[in-house]
Amino acid sequence: MSANPTHFLHFATALLPDGWANDVRIGIADGLIVSVDPDAAYEPRDERHRIALPPLPNVHSHAFQRGMAGMAETRGSSNDSFWTWREIMYRFVERMTPDHLHAIAAMAYVEMLESGFARVGEFHYLHHNGDGRPFADPAEMSAAIIAAAEDSGIALTHLPVFYAHGGFGGQPPGEGQRRFLNDIDGFAVLLDRLRKPLSSLPDAVLGIAPHSLRAVSPEQLRMLIPLTHGPIHIHIAEQVKEVDDCLAWSGARPVEWLYANMTVDSRWCLVHATHMTDAETQAMAASGAVAGLCPITEANLGDGLFPAAAYLSAGGAYGIGSDSNVLIDATEELRLLEYGQRLGARGRNIMAPADGSTGGALYRAALAGGSRALGASAALTVGASADFLTINHDHPSLGGRDGDAILDGLIFAAGRPAIDGVWRRGRRIVEKGRHVNRDGITARYRRALADILA
Repeated sequence: MSANPTHFLHFATALLPDGWANDVRIGIADGLIVSVDPDAAYEPRDERHRIALPPLPNVHSHAFQRGMAGMAETRGSSNDSFWTWREIMYRFVERMTPDHLHAIAAMAYVEMLESGFARVGEFHYLHHNGDGRPFADPAEMSAAIIAAAEDSGIALTHLPVFYAHGGFGGQPPGEGQRRFLNDIDGFAVLLDRLRKPLSSLPDAVLGIAPHSLRAVSPEQLRMLIPLTHGPIHIHIAEQVKEVDDCLAWSGARPVEWLYANMTVDSRWCLVHATHMTDAETQAMAASGAVAGLCPITEANLGDGLFPAAAYLSAGGAYGIGSDSNVLIDATEELRLLEYGQRLGARGRNIMAPADGSTGGALYRAALAGGSRALGASAALTVGASADFLTINHDHPSLGGRDGDAILDGLIFAAGRPAIDGVWRRGRRIVEKGRHVNRDGITARYRRALADILA
């Protein structure tokens, strides 16, 4: 029995696991959903709203990169690419302290919540001091991420990154990578050190993230998997150069090599997976792994387009992520995912099933795949964390719509301004589109950036 009285909210319509329902009354106690009753009458004590949605999971974030958003948009003397962007990123992190990371991550998480994300998969590889020496506490930088999640209220799936090499075949790391590096024993210590602080953060999940096949040797990858029962995330096949380098090293493409050498299942999230053959696409879809797609960042970095049509035809699952956090906007990730596919195929409604809503298909797929990838459900159902969005039905692009037409209007027309409220564990932390702690977190973020860039 709950130690606290049940609080009830009544929604004119809500997206439940079985579909849209009207007059939904949801009971909340101790941060959890304790009852869900469709076709229920409004009672005077109920808090009343029009539209409720389960919030989207953000499967892939590097929170510290929020601080360099917009700083890599000047062309250099040679052709710019992911690899030139990466050098700018390495320079940006040289002076970052745990306090700086705390401030920047909190800002990123506030913006995620305001845009409709309520859980983040933090692919965290900034572990050490600026000179590469470990902190006295190996989890010092992870503690900053945990504190930022606590400040903002976002749910956290923490994915410490194992990073050991500078290229395929165990190449030595570069100077700019010195803050990222670990050996297997040190990484195991880091994981053990993280269990206690994460246990005090509601709904936190701990997984691991072998950074990429270029940063982790085959032997190390095999040693890492037994260290977790949680999610496993890896960057893979993001860039053509990465594919070419993997072929030169192993004679196989990255996804091809992974499936030939590892047991990949539904615990895995393959981030980007942009450049795959038909055979690789089929293998990935059949394995139950989730594709972690980050359309805004992939467009910003010039990565290319994911083979979505073939992947969906094979039954593949996907989630969306904000990755470099150059722009944090859940509905824009979904919109750009569809629009990229339209540009590639020179057609329309590519991500939708026959005779189906594109917005509905995008939202449901990102919800299901993201939940699987982050090891936590995101549904309006009894026993789940009381996390949900409320939508402003008076927005000009949503008036007179119901069912999946709401999602079409939200994703392709209204966007972020239509998100009115965000609840996390039954507490409203976004009101009228604005996080309740935005002012203080923004001020601290500005001070951190001024210090880093001084």
